[in-house]
Amino acid sequence: MSETPLRIEHDAAGTQFVVSAAGVDLATYVYRPNTPLEESPKPYVYPLKTLSGAPVGVYRPWDHRWHKGLQMTWSHLSGDNFWGGPTFKAGAPGHGYVWRENHGHQVHRAFDRQDVSDSGSEVSVVQGLDWIASSDEVWIDETRTLRFHGADTDDGVWALDFTTDLTNVHHEPLEMGSPTTHGRANAGYTGLFWRGPRAWTGADVIADGGQEGDAVMGTQGAWAAITGEHDEIDGGATVLAYAGTTTAAAPLKWFARSSAFACLNPSPAFDTEIKLEPGESLSLSHRFVFIDRMVDRAELEPIAQEFAL
Repeated sequence: MSETPLRIEHDAAGTQFVVSAAGVDLATYVYRPNTPLEESPKPYVYPLKTLSGAPVGVYRPWDHRWHKGLQMTWSHLSGDNFWGGPTFKAGAPGHGYVWRENHGHQVHRAFDRQDVSDSGSEVSVVQGLDWIASSDEVWIDETRTLRFHGADTDDGVWALDFTTDLTNVHHEPLEMGSPTTHGRANAGYTGLFWRGPRAWTGADVIADGGQEGDAVMGTQGAWAAITGEHDEIDGGATVLAYAGTTTAAAPLKWFARSSAFACLNPSPAFDTEIKLEPGESLSLSHRFVFIDRMVDRAELEPIAQEFAL
């Protein structure tokens, strides 16, 4: 691999930074978003692009305005919603998704560290955040690390590692779940969530262990990917995600599909709730790789081995 140097540039307003390579803005990390409360304000990575500048994300789609590129979420957190939109509620009355005044938000506290490797091939940013509940209490102290690396213009590939430590600073245990843990089958979305371009609806889903398509939903596996064609410009791309690791007893499972929309989410609480005691921490580590072409399983599997965590 011939790695391409990366650059990082913060805006003057102190709301976002951009990581670029070879003159292309690959990722914009908005850490002080201007987001309505009902969308559970939180940092997000958007725009997201391949090394040729092709889009590999979506922002505020009409069906789920709270979806924004790549972002760290939690859909059910002790009755609060750090995901956005309505909250799923099982049983009568009010069965289904219900709008409630229970939206939490994540607040950027500070960047603890920013490192650029001597060769310029890696950029790492360590961030401190507070997760503030709808009651205005701080429930979680988060330390988040974003590592941008592996950019190779010859091969059209770059990677983003996302690592987080979530510490319960509330005076009570935190119950960390998903719509599936609250009664809705195959709706285990929570945690680090990527939403793909609208053009990728119906695109191919390929996963570790030979799984494909709808069969990937709810499975355990080292990686999953979606490969699709672009609108407006010729060609396509592939987004490869790694489940990574969790310190919880609950296994990481995939919320992955391309219908009704394309998404990849290594869910830490797909169908098993996590109970985080006061003072305890949950650590998660994931990786996303952005490939500047469509690939089939035969080409994808060697790439998945090369970037394996």
